[in-house]
Amino acid sequence: MVVGAITFSLAVIVSIASSFFLENISSLLLGFLLLLVIIFINVIFDAIGTAATAATEPPFHAKAADRVAGANEAVFLVRNADRVANYCGDVVGDVCGTISGAIGATIALRLIIKQPTLDELIISVFMSAVIATITVGGKAVGKTLAVEEANEIIFAVGRILAGLKRAVGRSTKPEVRKASKKGK
Repeated sequence: MVVGAITFSLAVIVSIASSFFLENISSLLLGFLLLLVIIFINVIFDAIGTAATAATEPPFHAKAADRVAGANEAVFLVRNADRVANYCGDVVGDVCGTISGAIGATIALRLIIKQPTLDELIISVFMSAVIATITVGGKAVGKTLAVEEANEIIFAVGRILAGLKRAVGRSTKPEVRKASKKGK
């Protein structure tokens, strides 16, 4: 249920943002750039999900003991690899895949409107093929890199998460709970 709500919210936000940019961008080049950004986000998150499942905890425990920023977050990511992989690969990946298809259709439509002599079928098939090729090829490269450099990728993500926590004022240190004083 929570994953569905997150997926719905993320899809709405990304769809509104990309629609806003596409409506206000008259250049096809900038439309292609937006498409590439969405595909790049898809590839990056897929690699993070894969890296979370391939990373190992021990190197991060040593860094956490030395209070290295991002180490605790990296441990969390590895311990929750199934949820991280689901969120990154499935939720973000599916939303980006859907949005990139919609952006591709919009670009194809704009091309056909600007050049009415172009064949609609050829343009739409070509656009779908380009999106699929870049996405699948990018994910293949990303997965290979994620498996080979899993710990480095997860540590980098952990450092980003620690920086975000600091930026919003949340402590990155584990909470210490005080013992209750029952009977006193």
